Amino acid sequence: MSQKLKSQFPNLTPTNYHITSPVDFDYNCIAWAADDPTRWWWPDVQNQKYWPSDVPREETLEAFILAYATLGYVVCDSGNSEDGFDKIVIYCLNGDPTHAAKISENSNWSSKLGQGNDISHKQNALNGPIYGTPETFMKRKRGNNLAVKDELDSDTKVNPLTGKSKNKS
Repeated sequence: MSQKLKSQFPNLTPTNYHITSPVDFDYNCIAWAADDPTRWWWPDVQNQKYWPSDVPREETLEAFILAYATLGYVVCDSGNSEDGFDKIVIYCLNGDPTHAAKISENSNWSSKLGQGNDISHKQNALNGPIYGTPETFMKRKRGNNLAVKDELDSDTKVNPLTGKSKNKS
């Protein structure tokens, strides 16, 4: 493990992670969690990076939740593996989103480290001064890999921010 990696992620150890891909500059962790290794996702105000349309281009937890909701994700209670569901987690530092990861089939988490490698890791291995801590878990039914939609589905029966059923008036 490099000294730089060890200093950035003090909870990362040789026994709780392994590299799963070579360095790739085309995508980031937010895209990786969205199953999109073809482009960089970020809500930059200059519109230089990809961000789902009709989702606010702001670095807020709510905007990130809404971005993943365009892919069928809703907020859930934990990052524990559930049969039949894909899960992701949004990390925050001082309330601001910094990172996202997805759970892999072996119940480890999978992350893209900035412009670096993809890694498989234990859930809290990336906690620390760079990414902060896991803030919000989200899930969707496995196989519900929706294409990115231009607008949020107004007929959604579950509120993506709470994971709870919406009341229809």
